[in-house]
Amino acid sequence: MLLSSFIILFQVFGLGNKTYEHYNEVAIYVDKRLEELGATRVFDLGLGDDDANIEDDFITWKDKFWPAVCEHFGIESTGEDINMRQYRLQEFEEIPDRVYTGEMARLHSLRSQRPPYDAKNPYLSKIKVNRELHKTGERSCMHIEFDIEGSKMRYDAGDHLAVYPINNSELVEKLGKHCGKDLNTVFTLINTDEESSKKHPFPCPCTYRTALTHYLDITQNPRTHVLKELSEYCSDPAEKEKLKLMSSTTPEGKALYQKWIIEDNRNIVHILEDMPSCQPALDHLCELLPRLQPRYYSISSSPKLYPNTVHITAVVVEYTTPTNRLNKGVATTWLAKKLPKSDEDLPTAPIFIRKSQFRLPSKPQTPIIMIGPGTGLAPFRGFIQERQHSKDEGKIVGETILYFGCRKKSEDFIYEEELVDYENKELLTMHLAFSRDQPHKVYVSHLLEKEADEVWKVIGENNGHLYICGDAKSMAADVRNIILKIIQEKGQMTEQQAQAYLKKMETQKRLSADVWS
Repeated sequence: MLLSSFIILFQVFGLGNKTYEHYNEVAIYVDKRLEELGATRVFDLGLGDDDANIEDDFITWKDKFWPAVCEHFGIESTGEDINMRQYRLQEFEEIPDRVYTGEMARLHSLRSQRPPYDAKNPYLSKIKVNRELHKTGERSCMHIEFDIEGSKMRYDAGDHLAVYPINNSELVEKLGKHCGKDLNTVFTLINTDEESSKKHPFPCPCTYRTALTHYLDITQNPRTHVLKELSEYCSDPAEKEKLKLMSSTTPEGKALYQKWIIEDNRNIVHILEDMPSCQPALDHLCELLPRLQPRYYSISSSPKLYPNTVHITAVVVEYTTPTNRLNKGVATTWLAKKLPKSDEDLPTAPIFIRKSQFRLPSKPQTPIIMIGPGTGLAPFRGFIQERQHSKDEGKIVGETILYFGCRKKSEDFIYEEELVDYENKELLTMHLAFSRDQPHKVYVSHLLEKEADEVWKVIGENNGHLYICGDAKSMAADVRNIILKIIQEKGQMTEQQAQAYLKKMETQKRLSADVWS
C-alpha cells in the first residue's frame, strides 16, 4: 500500500569480496527486490570488490551516479570536489589532566577490567605459553595460550580470538620524522560537526606517538583519497602530479595505483620515503589514516580440555616487497616478542572472543571431514580435542577424518605429535600432503580426488559434515570444485543437481567454511 502511494527512488552500492562465494549477494537481492516492489532505480547497481580496490570501485560508480541523479531531478552539478577537514586540531603546551597514553590508551576500559568483554571492552590477558611449532626453516609459527581464568569469558571450539596489536615503533618514529613533528606533543582532534555523536576519531587528548602506535593503521596500502590529500603537501610538481594521477579514476591512474601502491606494496611510510617533497601535517594524517583493527584468529583449543586458557596458532608474517623493503605483520611480529619468562611478569595482550557458526555436529557419532592445510588446522585441533573428550566420556564418536597439508614433514608439520597420538588412539584418520617432499607438488586437493569414495561415503551416504579452513582465494575454491566433482560422479548427478546438493549441505550446516583472503 505504501509503495503504491509514493514514488520510491533508489540506488544501491554493495560492499563485498570476490573470493567469497556469496559475493555482494545482499546488495544484489536488495536492488532486485526494490525493483519488484515498484521502486524506480535512479542508477545502476554498483558492486565493490574488497579483494581488489573497493574505494576505486565506489569512486568510479559515484562519478557516474551523481550526474544521473542531477539529471533525474533537474539539478545542475558544479562537478567540483570540495575538500573539508572533518576535525580541527588543538595542541597543548601544558599536559591536560586527562591524557590517554601507553597500552591503556587503546581503550581506557582496560583499567577497570569488568566483564562482559567485547570489542569495546577487551580483556587484558596474560600470555602463559608462546612456543615455536616449526621444527626447522626460516618461517615461524607460534602456538600461544592466553589466560582467561577468572574473566568469565566463554568460548566454543570453532570461535575466533580477537587480539588488539600495536604498531612497530620504528615505523612510528619514521612518520614523526617525515612530518617534522615531536611525537610527544599532546593534541586532540575535535569534530567540526558539533551535533555528531563522534567527538573524536580516537580517544583524545593523547600524544602523536600514542595515536600512531595504538589507534591508526600505518601499514596498509593507503586508499586513493589519502593520496589525493597527500598531493597537496608536495613541493615537487612531479610528485604532486603522480599522487593526483593515482587518486584519479582514469585508466592510467588506476594502472599506476595498482602497480606503485598495491603490487609494490607501499604503506604511508614508504610513500613519504619515496616522495621526499611530501611533508603532510601529522594531525591531518591522523585524520586520514584508518583505525587500527583487531586481528582475528581461529581458536585452536576446546574449552572441554582448556576452560581457563584459549589457544591460537599463527604464522609470523614477514616478507620482502618488490621495492626491497622488509614488511612485517603488525600483530604476529608484536606477539612473537611476548615470550613468558620465569623471572618476569607474564606479558599481556588485549583480547575478546568473537562467536562463530563454525561448529561440530551436535551428535558426536556424526562422521566429519576436516580440510585444513597450514594454520587452517587451527580450529580442527579444537574439534579433535572435543571428539576425544566425548570418546573419553564413553560416547560413540563417528569417523573423524583430517586432510592436512604443509611444505615439508620435517619442517612445518605443526602439532605432529598430538595428531599422531590421536591417530594411534584410533580417534583420527589423517591424509597428509607434504607439497615439497617429492619432485612433484602434492596438495590436499589431490588427496581429496584420490579418496573420492571415502568423501562420498561420509557426505553422501552417512549424512556427515564437511569443514574447510584456510585460504579463500585458491585452496578453498579448489576444494569446493573437487567436492562438487565428487558429488557429480559418485552421486551420479548432473552439475546442476550437484550444485543443489552442495547448497542443501550448506543450508543444513553440513558444509561449513572458515576462510580468509
